[in-house]
Amino acid sequence: MSDAVDEVLGRVGGEVAVRAERLWQTAMALHADPECSFAEHHAAELLSGELEREGFTVERGLAGLPTAFAARAGTGPRPAVALLLEYDALPGLGHACGHNLIAAAGLGAALAARAALGDAPGTVWAVGTPAEEGGGGKVIETDAGVFDDLDAALMFHPGVHDWQWAPLTAQTQYRVGFHGRAAHPTGNPTEGIDALAALIQLFNTLAVVERRLPAGSHIQGIVTDGGRATNIVPEYAEGLFGLRAATTFGLEDLAGELLTCAHGVARATDTTVTVERATPRYEHFRDSRVLSARFAHHLAHAGIELTPPEPGVFLGSSDIGNVSGRVPAIHPFVAIMTSEGSDHTPEFATAASSERGRRVMLAATEALARTTVETLLSADLRDRAWSEHELNVSVRA
Repeated sequence: MSDAVDEVLGRVGGEVAVRAERLWQTAMALHADPECSFAEHHAAELLSGELEREGFTVERGLAGLPTAFAARAGTGPRPAVALLLEYDALPGLGHACGHNLIAAAGLGAALAARAALGDAPGTVWAVGTPAEEGGGGKVIETDAGVFDDLDAALMFHPGVHDWQWAPLTAQTQYRVGFHGRAAHPTGNPTEGIDALAALIQLFNTLAVVERRLPAGSHIQGIVTDGGRATNIVPEYAEGLFGLRAATTFGLEDLAGELLTCAHGVARATDTTVTVERATPRYEHFRDSRVLSARFAHHLAHAGIELTPPEPGVFLGSSDIGNVSGRVPAIHPFVAIMTSEGSDHTPEFATAASSERGRRVMLAATEALARTTVETLLSADLRDRAWSEHELNVSVRA
């Protein structure tokens, strides 16, 4: 990097430091008032208000979502880098995924980067992305073209590992309904067509299919409608099936398997079947190794060393995958508790308001801000990130 870039980078730490207490207060305010998917009204107003107070232009109701927003500050449309803010909580568990820390870090990184840049060219975005835990705010924003004019999308995620990137699978859910014919199981049993029996057969068929699925793929189903009474042959039965695969292409293949099995069971049981996608599709995450390496380099200054993830380990799915299909993106994990723990637990919610959580949030804030500055000021870094990105999205495996 040039001396001019180093000079801007040198200002980032101070900009984070002067905002540190306010950022932690923001994280704790979100933690104390957890709001679930698409209902994050207080969170969206709190975060967008902080950005507005520091001179960002805020667009609320982004992509038709009342709790989404985009805040921008800088010169010209490009280059442009977005910090992604997640702030939805889990029902009954609050911020057991640490989204309060993600939001505060993204907020702080956007503010610090823009302040450090001064008159340097480039635009910093802060994008509020609701409903990561269910509903896929980033999916909706991606489909609306929110990320089309960006050069990078950056965020971090608190976790139980210090990993440079996130092994996140593709996932979606399908609703499968079987239609049969009601009858009395004693009075006229031969007149009935048992829809529940067909649904159970689908579960059994998928259990056989699952034995040969590759690593990272699985199908998990539940019965959502199994009939109304034991003295009526069920004329309708319905299941909800969650599908995950290591890649988006693998998820498409798995959905095809589900469809084939469902229609095969329907033919075998003389039922009819309907199959429909019940949730947005989360794509698998495509890491920008070029930019993740820069984040890891900067985070190391805080004494946190990131490593590649353990081979064969998958940590779930996220709608950041859809963003990573459009623009170079990073999603490192930084531990706020030991690897014996797990997110989506009460213990993780406690960790998201702990002193370690505070230290990690501030360290990630500075690393994100520094990565933002480098990306905006280095055409070479952007070119390398885009070249890698084009390769990532073209590879089927």
